[in-house]
Amino acid sequence: MTDAHDAVAAAKKALAEAEAALAAATAQAEESASASAEEAPVPSPTLGPLDESEVDAVRAGYVTEGAVLEMGALVNGDARADVPVRIPIAMTNRHGLVAGATGTGKTKTLQVLAEQLSAAGVPVFAADIKGDLSGIAAPGEPSEKLLARTEGIGQRWQPTGHPTEFYCLGGIGHGVPIRATVSSFGHLMLAKVLGLNETQESSLALVFHFADQEGLPLVDLADLRAVIQHLTSDEGKAELAELGGLNKATAGVILRELITFAADGADVFFGEPEFDTAHFLRTTAEGQGIVSLLEVPGVHDKPALFSTFLMWLLADLFNDLPEVGDLEKPKLVFFFDEAHLLFKDASKDFLAAITQTVRLIRSKGVGIFFVTQTPKDVPSDVLAQLGSRVQHQLRAHTPDAAKALKATISTYPTSGYDLGEVLTTLGIGEAIVTVMNEKGAPSPVAWTRLRAPQGSMDPAPEALIESTIAASPLLAQYGTAVDNESARELLAARMNAAAEAEAAREAERQRLEQQAEAATVKDRAQEEYERALRDLQKKDRTTTRTTTRRSSSRRSGGSAGGIGDILGSRAGQTIVREVVRGIFGTLGRR
Repeated sequence: MTDAHDAVAAAKKALAEAEAALAAATAQAEESASASAEEAPVPSPTLGPLDESEVDAVRAGYVTEGAVLEMGALVNGDARADVPVRIPIAMTNRHGLVAGATGTGKTKTLQVLAEQLSAAGVPVFAADIKGDLSGIAAPGEPSEKLLARTEGIGQRWQPTGHPTEFYCLGGIGHGVPIRATVSSFGHLMLAKVLGLNETQESSLALVFHFADQEGLPLVDLADLRAVIQHLTSDEGKAELAELGGLNKATAGVILRELITFAADGADVFFGEPEFDTAHFLRTTAEGQGIVSLLEVPGVHDKPALFSTFLMWLLADLFNDLPEVGDLEKPKLVFFFDEAHLLFKDASKDFLAAITQTVRLIRSKGVGIFFVTQTPKDVPSDVLAQLGSRVQHQLRAHTPDAAKALKATISTYPTSGYDLGEVLTTLGIGEAIVTVMNEKGAPSPVAWTRLRAPQGSMDPAPEALIESTIAASPLLAQYGTAVDNESARELLAARMNAAAEAEAAREAERQRLEQQAEAATVKDRAQEEYERALRDLQKKDRTTTRTTTRRSSSRRSGGSAGGIGDILGSRAGQTIVREVVRGIFGTLGRR
C-alpha cells in the first residue's frame, strides 16, 4: 500500500509541474505575439494577392505598341487604374474564349469587345441569343453607379451607339433573312443537326454525292427527301448501283429525322436566295466596322441547328476568303455564342472539320471567340488554338462543376493567384484574363475588372430595330424567298417524262399487239378463203366431169338432150356467157 501511495503522489507532483510549465510557455507565447503585433504594421484591407513586383510584371506584360482592345484594369484588392489589361487587335485573329457561369457578365464582355472592334474599323458578327446585344446600336444611359465604376478603372465612358445590321434565320424573327441551301450546308453539318450515327452519315453523304453527280440542286429539305425517296425506288436503285446501294432501313431513319426536323420549323432555314457571308465584312463610309447581329429566338428549342448554322457561316467564309496571312487588324471577328452546343455529340469527322476551320481561318483574316460556360466545353484541339482567355466566375457546387474548375485551372499559366479560390469569388463584371501579346507569348494572368459597354446595356428600342432593318440595303436582295427549279421539280419532271415514255411504249405495244392480232385474223380469213376456193374448184371439177360424162352419154343417145344438159349446167352457162361476150365485144369494136 505504501508503494502505491508513493506512486500516486509522485504522479500528482509530475502533473502539477507539467501544468506549471505549460502555463509559463503559454504566457511567453502570448507576450511574444503581442510584441510582434505591436512591431508589425497593420495590413491594408485592400492588399491583394499579388505583391508589387508581381503587379509590375502584369503591367509590363500588357504594354503594346499597336492598336488594342481595352479590357479593363487589374484588381489587386482594389482596382488599379494604373495597370490596364488589354488585347492587341492584331492578335484577335488568333482566336479567344469568353467563359463563365450564367449571369456573370459574359454578354457584356462580348459587347465591350464588339464595340471597340467596330470603332477600330473591324466588322463583327455575333449571335444575339437573348436580345441583350441589340443595345449596341443605341447609346447607353449614364448613372452615378456606372460612372463611379468606370472612373475607378480609368475608363472615360461616353454613351455611343455603333452601326448595326440585324439578321434572322430564314425569316424567323426581326432582320434580314439568312438562308442556306441544303447543298452548301453539306452532309456533315446536316448529319450533326439530325443526330445521325456514322453509318447514317455515310449514307447521307452518298445521297449528296448522287445529287451533285446528277445535277440535282438540293435547295431545301423537300429536295433532299425527294432524292432519298427516288434512290429507294426501283428506278433509283438501278441508278445508284455503280455507287453502292442505299439501305432502305437507313433511308427510312433519315427520312423520319428530316420530317421531324421540318416539323420543328427548320424548313425556313433552307432555301434561296442563299446569303453571301461576304456581307459580314462591310464597313461604313466613316470606316467603322458594321456589327452584324443574328437574332435567334427560341434557340434552346433547336440548339443543334443554331450552333451548326453558325458553323456553316464560318465554313462558308473559310471557303470564299483568300489567304492574307497576319494583318494589323482582322477582316472580321466572329463571336460564337453557346459554343458547347456545337461540340456536343459531334462525330469525329465533324470535330475534325471544326478544328481545321479554326486552325486555318486565321490566315484568311478571321478571328473567332468562343463564348461558353467552361473551357471544358471546347475540345482540347480547338482550345489549344485560342490565344486570348477571359474567364468569368465559375461555380463548384457539384462534383462535375468542381472537376470542371480543376480542369480550367490547369489550362492557365503559372501565376501568383490561388485560381481555385479566385475563380469562385469573382464579382459580376470581373474575370481572369490572359492574352497573346504582340510577340505571340501569353501575357501574365490578371484578375481584371472589365470595362462597361458604351452602348445600351438593355435591348435596343423596337422602333430603332425596325427602322434599321427597313433601311438595310440587303433587305431587297434577301427579304423575299424564291422557289427556283431544284431537285424536287427536276425529279418530278424526270418521272413525268419517264411516265410519258412508258405510256408511249405501252401504246406502241398495244398497237403492235392489235396489228399482230389483225394480221392473225387476216391470215385466218385468207386461209378460210383459200380453203373455200379450193372446195369450190373441187366441186367445179367434179361437176365438169359429171357434165362431160352426161354429155357423152347423151350424144350417144341423142344430140338435142346433150346440148340442153350442157347449156343447163353451170359450166354451160359460163360457156354461153363467154360466147355472147365475144360476139358483142366484136360488135362493140366495130
